[in-house]
Amino acid sequence: MIDASEFVFAVRLMNNPDGESTFENGKIPVLKPMNTTTFWISNKTEEWEKADHPAPRRQYVVTLKGKVRFKVSDGSTFLIEPGIILLAEDVEGKGHSWEIEEGEKWERLYIPIAENAESFFIPDPK
Repeated sequence: MIDASEFVFAVRLMNNPDGESTFENGKIPVLKPMNTTTFWISNKTEEWEKADHPAPRRQYVVTLKGKVRFKVSDGSTFLIEPGIILLAEDVEGKGHSWEIEEGEKWERLYIPIAENAESFFIPDPK
């Protein structure tokens, strides 16, 4: 049995074969060197970010402060808050939308994944 402390809970946004946005729960191992290119921090929100949009690139989004509810193509939602890593991989199609559920600002760290690099996301068994 694997110790749960060896992983951090994560949610992956991704495209279905038909191009629609969906998500799945899973985990990412800790202390694993990851191939990333750069990172930046944001606490600003532009209106276009709340409307349907695909992820601009494959990236990890780490919430520092705030709770945000994401919505995918079929209307399903999930909550992202500190302690949950978002892996944004729905880079095609209509994409996803989100709204701040708690707090006035969503403070987050964007960490793009290097091209063709492994994300290390492990989906929960279905």
